[in-house]
Amino acid sequence: MDTPITILVYGAEERCASCVNFPSTQETATWLEAALGRRYGEQVQVRYVDIHQPEGEEETAFSNRVVEEDLWYPVVVLNNEIIGEGNPRLKEIQGKLDEMGLTVSVGTEG
Repeated sequence: MDTPITILVYGAEERCASCVNFPSTQETATWLEAALGRRYGEQVQVRYVDIHQPEGEEETAFSNRVVEEDLWYPVVVLNNEIIGEGNPRLKEIQGKLDEMGLTVSVGTEG
């Protein structure tokens, strides 16, 4: 795979009221980047998007959706599909990436 798949993690510095006991959105993005990087290498990149300072039309539209629908952030998005919300599950995210045909990097099976 030549172009890495980008996973967007939408959220804000302040935590949503329902998510006060979860890691922050930025902490979640950093954790996902490390965990997915160990498993898939450079096939995946993770990017944090602040819902109050989105870049471009697509990020602005999705940030508005997060606010309007009162979604629990962090909201993890892959190809415009929500694959995690509030406290995302690594196994579910990996399952989506595996379905897309990503291969596990050598030495990380398990």
